[in-house]
Amino acid sequence: MSHSNWCTAEGSGKGICPFSVALFVGSAFSYLNYLRQRKSSAVSKCCIDKHKQTYIIAGDIGGTNSRFALHRPGQKDPLLVHIYANEEALQTASTYHHATLKQFLNKCLAEVNEWKELGESAVLSQIQVVACLATAGPVTMNNDVFMVNLGESGGSIDGNEIERCQDGLLSLVVRCKLVNDFVGQGYGVLDLDLDKEVIELLPGSKAKMNDLAPICAVGAGTGLGECFLTKSSLATNLGYECYPSEGGHADYVPRGPLEVELLDYLKRKFSSQHRVSVERVVSGRGLANVYEFLAQKFPERVQANVHDEFLSAGDQQGRVIGVNSGTEGSLAQQAVQIMFAAYGSEVGNAALKFIPTGGMFVTGGLAPKNIGMIQGEDSPFMKAYLDKGRLNGLIRSIPIFAVLNEDVGLRGARVCAEREYNAM
Repeated sequence: MSHSNWCTAEGSGKGICPFSVALFVGSAFSYLNYLRQRKSSAVSKCCIDKHKQTYIIAGDIGGTNSRFALHRPGQKDPLLVHIYANEEALQTASTYHHATLKQFLNKCLAEVNEWKELGESAVLSQIQVVACLATAGPVTMNNDVFMVNLGESGGSIDGNEIERCQDGLLSLVVRCKLVNDFVGQGYGVLDLDLDKEVIELLPGSKAKMNDLAPICAVGAGTGLGECFLTKSSLATNLGYECYPSEGGHADYVPRGPLEVELLDYLKRKFSSQHRVSVERVVSGRGLANVYEFLAQKFPERVQANVHDEFLSAGDQQGRVIGVNSGTEGSLAQQAVQIMFAAYGSEVGNAALKFIPTGGMFVTGGLAPKNIGMIQGEDSPFMKAYLDKGRLNGLIRSIPIFAVLNEDVGLRGARVCAEREYNAM
């Protein structure tokens, strides 16, 4: 039965459109979920002292580095930004927040003029901090996370423990919300300057954006992340709510005979009988996997100097292939082309699932470093993105952008912290 028939008495017998009902229910659920989350933050509301000056701290916590930024509420430009190497920092402290966040607060006291002028005693009595940390791991309902790539054997971050901590300047933190790192990316796209920080991948994308429609972000870097944002039609003033996904672990689907061989190779490599995740191809590590496959299939085309560098590069193997991909006809170039075609195809799949007419944003570290592989309808990325058969028209109607900034996660953490502060 067609959609138009469903919406009539002839089609349904009652004149009620189930599609509209589903949309209404979805919007109501989004709104109620927002209220539930807001209520869950009420425990921190009593901790806000209206007589104190509040600052925002945003954190983007990866396995290798932790990036922090200090802001005044409502101001995008940071007062201070600093990056800590986790492995080095964790050698000197018993907890993650003592290793990094405490050090950052001490750095604020030493370098931010308005803190320096007050001095430590006055800072402790006159300042409070609302923080949000975007972490590379699944955040629990208890506001904590275990990151398998933090330290030698993984490590935990507990937002509630940070709030309770009274050790020196850590006592300034009255609220510390943890979010998944790609939720940070999702909120970060709301902070972008669409005139300066993105490139339209289809002409006229900015003009086509629907500010009530879903937004989607897909980003490849070390791994592949995907998230989506929705706005409640019942309370549009509340803005967008971001939801994480594990779309990067959906099945990789080959697009030609060579990619079928690649899939078989990856199944053998990762001891998977039936499937592998698309992240095994679309990521920095995925690029290394693709090159590795091509090198064993076409040994006569291997460049000895590049291959030796690749073998000794450890977790930077993908970077080696990217740097050497400019050589025409090389295996490195072919690997990059295969990876970006798979990337475009997966972004297209996400576009079909979410129909994000509010904007599809291609984020992550690989986009700005390889914009030539993404931009233009003849690029490997866009050819695959647009290759959706009968739904090509729908795909072309979706505004799509490549994000040129690599600090989107940190900026998204600031947006989340601002939301927490405004809800208190």
